[in-house]
Amino acid sequence: MSLLQETIQRIDGLQQDAKSEAQNRINNLVKPIGSLGKVENILVQLAGITGNPYPKVDNKVIIVMASDNGVCEEGIAAAPQAVTNLMTGFISEGITGVGAFAKQAGADLVTVDVGVIGEVNYDKILNRRIKESTNNMIKGPAMTREDAIKAIEIGIETARDEINKGRNLIGTGEIGIGNTTTSTAILSVYSGMDPKEITGVGANLTSDKLENKIAVIRESIEVNSPDKNDAIDVVSKVGGFDIAGMAGVMLAGAAYRVPVVIDGYISTAAAIIATHIEPKVRDFLICSHSSNEKGAATASDLLDFDTMLDLNMRLGEGTGSAIMFNIIEAATYMNNEMLTFQEAGIDIV
Repeated sequence: MSLLQETIQRIDGLQQDAKSEAQNRINNLVKPIGSLGKVENILVQLAGITGNPYPKVDNKVIIVMASDNGVCEEGIAAAPQAVTNLMTGFISEGITGVGAFAKQAGADLVTVDVGVIGEVNYDKILNRRIKESTNNMIKGPAMTREDAIKAIEIGIETARDEINKGRNLIGTGEIGIGNTTTSTAILSVYSGMDPKEITGVGANLTSDKLENKIAVIRESIEVNSPDKNDAIDVVSKVGGFDIAGMAGVMLAGAAYRVPVVIDGYISTAAAIIATHIEPKVRDFLICSHSSNEKGAATASDLLDFDTMLDLNMRLGEGTGSAIMFNIIEAATYMNNEMLTFQEAGIDIV
């Protein structure tokens, strides 16, 4: 049996008894019922994921998947492809946006090269490169089905290795010039919306290049005819190694009952893939923020995600995951540090 199939078979639903116990405690804390809103919901979800009504998230990591995209040949990106290589190294050194926010949140970074063009000369990068870049999806599938599964399994293995080190909260992140194009193609397939309705500027694309990007996405879908009933077919034909890798991280989180935080638009596209591989994965995901990328709200709505933060962000890298770590940890402090009315010796009617 393949690692992917083994992982899928491990995935079960949330632990309802732990959820109920956590909800009962929260309802009896020294505050009006429901007055901490989404923070309360996070804690109940954590309890259901872990099976522990007093969950902890004190060992945090963000896994950043790095890969290039062959569709960049079509001029769909504002930045040159060499930026992927450069930024992959910088991310591994902790000197980009996600590095700054991860440090503040007390989280470690794991940077995984699954398909970056050129040698990336940084010691901290985990080299799991499948090949240098995906293929140009306007000319045919972005990757073979076998390579798509390989990328998913790299995500599973990376997350599993981190979980074995005691990680109890995982964030997703990515770097890859052109990956708003692949994400929008995936979203178009699953939403049924024309690319024009959901295609954004990515890293500050000009208006004329935006029209080209829309046309490339539309034609790539027409050329490849991805089967929305087969998520691996979709990601192999119009996705990227980074998206497949993040989907694997999410599958592993669900399999090993560790919460996974979704960053922004690209990782939400990965969540679409992961939840179409196994729908129960949805309950193990926490959506960090409302990305400012044009298709992001549609992608979140497609998954019925309740986004927590609205900061007008669209950087990616895992920056939203890192910021969200603080809110998630705050939920555990609420649960562990606040008294209930009974513990405070207060009788309430």
